[in-house]
Amino acid sequence: MEVLIFSSFLFDCPPLFNSTVQAIITLHLLLSLEEPFIPKVEEEEVEMGSGGPEALGSSVKCKQKQGQTKGYKDTGVPQAGNGQSVQTDPSKSGFVGDTVELRCVFINGKPPVKISQVTWQKLINGTKQNVATANPALGVSVLPPFKDRVSFKHPAVRQRTPSSLEDTTIVFSNLRLSDEAAYICEYTTFPAGNRENMVNLTVFARPVTKMTLTSPTIVARTPKRKMPVATCMSANGKPPSVIKWDTTLKGEATFQETRNPNGTVTVRSNYIVLPSRETHRQKLTCIVTYRAERFTESVILNVQYEPEVKIEGFDGNWYLNRPNVKLTCNADANPAVTVYQWKL
Repeated sequence: MEVLIFSSFLFDCPPLFNSTVQAIITLHLLLSLEEPFIPKVEEEEVEMGSGGPEALGSSVKCKQKQGQTKGYKDTGVPQAGNGQSVQTDPSKSGFVGDTVELRCVFINGKPPVKISQVTWQKLINGTKQNVATANPALGVSVLPPFKDRVSFKHPAVRQRTPSSLEDTTIVFSNLRLSDEAAYICEYTTFPAGNRENMVNLTVFARPVTKMTLTSPTIVARTPKRKMPVATCMSANGKPPSVIKWDTTLKGEATFQETRNPNGTVTVRSNYIVLPSRETHRQKLTCIVTYRAERFTESVILNVQYEPEVKIEGFDGNWYLNRPNVKLTCNADANPAVTVYQWKL
């Protein structure tokens, strides 16, 4: 709720004038300030003519006192005044295992305020968890489970002086999926109160991509029936990958997403065809797109099928004692035919 204090006017005039002058006075309790609130007072000469008290009918000069205050939000913390502010990046991101910096810089104003302490907090599901603090008297402290992976970027922060705390950027190393959250950088100052800002940290997980044949050997059976011949999988990615197939082979693809307990997603796709002689030695390519990255992998189908036998050499014009006649038996099969038998 925004609470505003309006200007009040007090006139320093003779008692008779005071009986005819109305003053508007608004009181406001600033409980969060460490010092009493004192309005700024300016004096201005105001001349009152015949419009003043008729009993005198003469012109008198009075001193007008103006009291003015600034607006505050009723949160117990004054709004940023005198130019003090905390600057952070709106968002940062990194992959699991990476190192990332969370910037936090205090912009002091004039007159400057004293920095009493800086606290980094992790905000997740409405709960705040302290990560690290820097105090001019007590020094630097990093709390578990961040102790071995979080540090203040600038060594000057450890010098235990208020001026050294104006840049309290922290460095996150060996990022984990559980580090994803909003982080608050809060400055405690005197006499201005607390100032803070927030940065959202997103942690990505690069998936493991793999393509395999459903079976080392695919058999074209009779009667013919469709079956999955290849599988493309992108496992443990965050965000999930997109899988597509590239082939001249007629078939259809199925897709399945599995959400893992750690927040990653495994995407699996099968390519289904009708195994036959025509599908043997056909090429299948799986294309996996993860954010701006692209992975491709290909396999060649190995389809076993029954022999198709053809006898060649008879031209329809055979006659008795015709020389140089020959019949050839050809068989197309996978695996290849190794034994031929002729029968009359």
